[in-house]
Amino acid sequence: MIVAGVMSGTSADGIDVALVRIRESKDTYPNLQLLAHEAFPYPSALRKSVLAAMNAKTTSTAELARLNWRLGMAYAEAVRIALKRHPMKLELVGCHGQTLFHQAEVRSYVGTKFACTWQAGEAAIMAGELGVPVVSNFRPADMVARGQGAPLVPLLDFAIFRHLKRGRVLQNIGGIANLTAIPADATAEQVMAFDSGPGNMVVDWLMLELYGKAFDDRGAVAASGTAIETVLQKALRHPFLRKAPPKTAGREQFGREFAAKFLADCRAVSKRKEDAVATATALTSASIAQAYLRFAAKSMGGAVDYIVSGGGVRNLTLMQQLAEQLGPHGCRVSTIDDFGLPAEAKEAAAFALLAWMTWHRRAGNVPSATGAKRPAILGQVTYV
Repeated sequence: MIVAGVMSGTSADGIDVALVRIRESKDTYPNLQLLAHEAFPYPSALRKSVLAAMNAKTTSTAELARLNWRLGMAYAEAVRIALKRHPMKLELVGCHGQTLFHQAEVRSYVGTKFACTWQAGEAAIMAGELGVPVVSNFRPADMVARGQGAPLVPLLDFAIFRHLKRGRVLQNIGGIANLTAIPADATAEQVMAFDSGPGNMVVDWLMLELYGKAFDDRGAVAASGTAIETVLQKALRHPFLRKAPPKTAGREQFGREFAAKFLADCRAVSKRKEDAVATATALTSASIAQAYLRFAAKSMGGAVDYIVSGGGVRNLTLMQQLAEQLGPHGCRVSTIDDFGLPAEAKEAAAFALLAWMTWHRRAGNVPSATGAKRPAILGQVTYV
């Protein structure tokens, strides 16, 4: 079965499409073969609308309804272009959607308490334009099972990367950073996965604010600056970073409000723009390393393959910092490219797998990762 996985993350920089062949196997999980991967940046006006809607304090129902439909059109167009470049017979689409709001913890609203989430992108548009069923809205089923609704990628991590003799950590660095820790010869119940804190989100906001650029290319700006230790240590005391898993984060914790306060703290010490970017980069690497050492390292045993994916792998300064901080603790830091899967394709491929699982009425969450009380079949199927 050929499945298209579609992913747009918390960085809101665009759409990744992975075209994956998935076959049944004798194992618990099917075999996956990545056939092609394409990345499509959001048009500037669409990205502006997405960022404005994320965790927005005020907006309109008309704006949100239009954005939901416009994203569905963008996803359909991305898959259509990917198929034009790599002709094949598509049978199913799995689309994560664009997270506009994610409240993993129970809070009071209109007389009762509950958790909630919202991923935008109208699935009916994708199904209608592509002519195949679409699985979308993956998170709610896990949350109804009292999970956090994230992370959902650990199913792919475990299915592909588990190893009999070596512990492995799959570290994704998108807008938010998250890790999956798989001890050697582990069962799915022994997998630990959680969001570790900010990934590219704070760095990207500073780059846009200070330099008018979308990201720090290869980490060059961070390399030219000096991290401000007092600001870094203050940020590392953020309550989320100290909270034990399961846990999930987003712009609600580390979005523009956090980044603006972070920049103000940096400017109170240094007026050099590069120092602010260097401090944000250090926050990402230090929070990742601390999360692993504090919550996961004890269960991993000896030598560990620390495999990094996501846009953060292209930040050479960040990758060097991770190697320096994790190397002394038995971690061999590498990129997922070294294991045959392009860094930017992993999450899209994961939602192709999750869609396949849903289509075959199999649970797609990993309860030990999300905190759910039971396995759950994820997502909703929209037929043509």
